[in-house]
Amino acid sequence: MARLTPAKLLYADTARSADMLYFGQFSVPDPFIALGIGGKKIAVLNALEFGRAKKSSGFDTVLALEPWLEKARARHPGVKVGAAEVIALLARHYKTRAFEVASDFPLGLADRLRELGLKLTVVPALFPEREIKSAAAITALREGNRCSALGIGAAEHLLRKSKIKAGQLVLDGRPLTSERLKTAIEIACLEAGALSIDTIAAGGDQACDPHERGHGPLRANELIIVDVFPRVSASGYHGDMTRTFLKGRASEAQQHLVAAVRTAQLAALEVVRAGVNGRHVHQQCLNTFERHGFETKRTPAGSVGFFHGTGHGLGLEVHEAPRMSSVDYVLKKGSVVTVEPGLYYPGLGGCRIEDVVQVTATKPKLLSEFHYEWEIR
Repeated sequence: MARLTPAKLLYADTARSADMLYFGQFSVPDPFIALGIGGKKIAVLNALEFGRAKKSSGFDTVLALEPWLEKARARHPGVKVGAAEVIALLARHYKTRAFEVASDFPLGLADRLRELGLKLTVVPALFPEREIKSAAAITALREGNRCSALGIGAAEHLLRKSKIKAGQLVLDGRPLTSERLKTAIEIACLEAGALSIDTIAAGGDQACDPHERGHGPLRANELIIVDVFPRVSASGYHGDMTRTFLKGRASEAQQHLVAAVRTAQLAALEVVRAGVNGRHVHQQCLNTFERHGFETKRTPAGSVGFFHGTGHGLGLEVHEAPRMSSVDYVLKKGSVVTVEPGLYYPGLGGCRIEDVVQVTATKPKLLSEFHYEWEIR
């Protein structure tokens, strides 16, 4: 006898839950109930969303929430009923008492469901198949990276237009700041149909903290990291690209740093293949930096050198499986990863170069496109 697919339970909105968006292919801003039972996708939605879901969602069955709330009130008199009581009724209706849930399933709801006699099992990945991207997902990711490129191009445009005065960058009579770059990036992404949040445009020593967003005036002859990872509004898929720029004249040490990062990225791309351990890809970057004389170490002020992973999965989440880092993770054909080595040394600056590729049996397929010219005179 074939083994039945375990029942799945979700309670989330699609803005914060990539699993829910993947499952229903339908955007809802408030948490709702969804079940996967016997290979069927079932959603329970209020009157506000019910009609739209019937017309345009990927659910096989769309149930109206209100009648199920009435049934729950009748079964639990004197109790303020909510999602838990409705889920318990649905479980009885569909003749199941056990569900798989994701690790971010709401704790309070889980406690109440267990009180009502349901068994919940937390699984590492509710939809592990998300790691292997469909043709439609690849198209959506290309669009995300097109938006990333437009954002990076907007930042480059301002840097090219800026003038150097007393060591600072000035544009239209005002200091060119990280904030102005981020605004230009985010407007470009928005006009292209994507939302860029937590955009990074950080120069000088600020760029030596990889997740520092950047603030204040930008200076001449300093490396500026621009990292853009927008979410396309129509699909929910992301782009994620990084380039490093410098307005002015780079020192020999800065040129050596940037060249080493690009060489490390190319070395990593040479070995990205299905069946390869992401740890091996990461090691290529470490080996490259060692050959170029760049040491990674911890200091009282923080780490310097290359102290983050080489890449991560990209899809409906900006960070998802797989990983290419010091942790073992075998790459699968059809998955999508970023390749983003970087070096960070306060006093010298930071550089990161990031592209997105699809893993194949041979050479990885590039899903992002932007030039690598970084020194702007």
